[in-house]
Amino acid sequence: MSDPLHEHDRAGAALEAVARAAGPYLDGLADRPVHDRSKDELIAELDGPLPAEGDGGTAAVERLLRVGTEAATHSSGPRFFHFVVGGSTPAAMAGDWTASLLDQVAGLWPASPLSARVETVVLRWLKELFGLPASFGGVLTPSATFAHVTGLACARHWWAGRHGADVASQGLAGLPPMPVLSSGLVHVSTRKALQILGCGRDTLRTFARDDGGQVDLAAMESALAGLDGRPAVIVANLGEVNTGASDPLADLADLAERYGAWLHVDGAFGMFAALSPRTAHLAAGVERADSVTADGHKWLNVPYESGFSFVRDPAALGSAFGAWGAAYLPGAEDPGAERINYNMLGPESSRRARAFPIWATLRAYGRDGYREMVERHLDVAAHLGRLVEEAPDLELLAPPQLCITCFRYRPPGVPEERLDDLNARLGEALLADGRVYAGTSTYRGMTVFRPATLNWRTTEADVELLVEVLRDLGSRL
Repeated sequence: MSDPLHEHDRAGAALEAVARAAGPYLDGLADRPVHDRSKDELIAELDGPLPAEGDGGTAAVERLLRVGTEAATHSSGPRFFHFVVGGSTPAAMAGDWTASLLDQVAGLWPASPLSARVETVVLRWLKELFGLPASFGGVLTPSATFAHVTGLACARHWWAGRHGADVASQGLAGLPPMPVLSSGLVHVSTRKALQILGCGRDTLRTFARDDGGQVDLAAMESALAGLDGRPAVIVANLGEVNTGASDPLADLADLAERYGAWLHVDGAFGMFAALSPRTAHLAAGVERADSVTADGHKWLNVPYESGFSFVRDPAALGSAFGAWGAAYLPGAEDPGAERINYNMLGPESSRRARAFPIWATLRAYGRDGYREMVERHLDVAAHLGRLVEEAPDLELLAPPQLCITCFRYRPPGVPEERLDDLNARLGEALLADGRVYAGTSTYRGMTVFRPATLNWRTTEADVELLVEVLRDLGSRL
């Protein structure tokens, strides 16, 4: 059977195949290696020419499941520490399935009042969770990078307006470069957003007082003073990927206020510091920002793709992204109104109902559940730091901050000049081994490991295994 017009009576069977596979797959994540390279060859079974006559929905999905459950990198499991990736809580995963089932046209109120209203609800809940003022505007995005694009597009529109130009309609022609200032903690996604916006990724200037990237406030203030009142954008960083370090948000907010600059905060995973009394001081001052970026598929533990952009002036989102002028489309409603067309408030025109998994997980576990999870991950990172300090062949390079622990393999007797190569080879061996996943990075000129422990399933036993595997593999190199 190859005619999709006759598939409606079999759609349930294909979905049932996924449901049958889900239970055993999820239940077995704790016992699986994160990746088994011996299964990579299975992926070839999904290749080949486009079939003239299809297999039918159920058969196609069963093949995808058979290959995928074996050959996938099991990043939803508790021992995927590479990059900064959470898992998916049970409620979030079910909410995501619901989003696919209902397949809403989520950007336009007339197409789906349900999606628009749920997005409004979850944005309000997220502001409450992070301690942002209720008056902030917001929009859901596919990622932190798109959230940066959103917030910095608002900043660009504000900046161009200070020069008497409407950048949304006329572009950047004739305008000077937009000054963007940050610390050495700035993430590449901020530069990528500036590149997308036509501002140039390398126009961003960093002001750091040490090779760890900590901000040099005096140097940044001098640069702002040198602009003689011309507008600028300051990017503050809450949670850096190598060590979890953060900029002093209140100090940068003071600078922004003193010099009339726009303050953009990258809180991709660090915004969750606000949930715990132990780390809330790191987020103090975020409420003074003009725009704030955060990610859902990190510490919120919802499926890819999920990001959040919050802006102090709700009207800025419509100014930066609305007014398309297409006759068949509604306009951007007042952000304070109920009937909001969210595709007029961000870079996407076509949007899925990504609010559903966020609503489901926040409704399921609430503020207290997420606070408990964040604090458990703080404990796990601290536990990993102690294990590293106690191991004679590991070296802790920065105090564990948030959910990041930065260290390297340093067996006795190995000279300094060989350590980078040794750790790079150990990183390759760790990924090839697959029992746990933690790649390498560069910190203060050194090749390091910087595992991020923010999956809701992750426990102290999982990072104990990481140390065990690293030392075992390292001893063989």
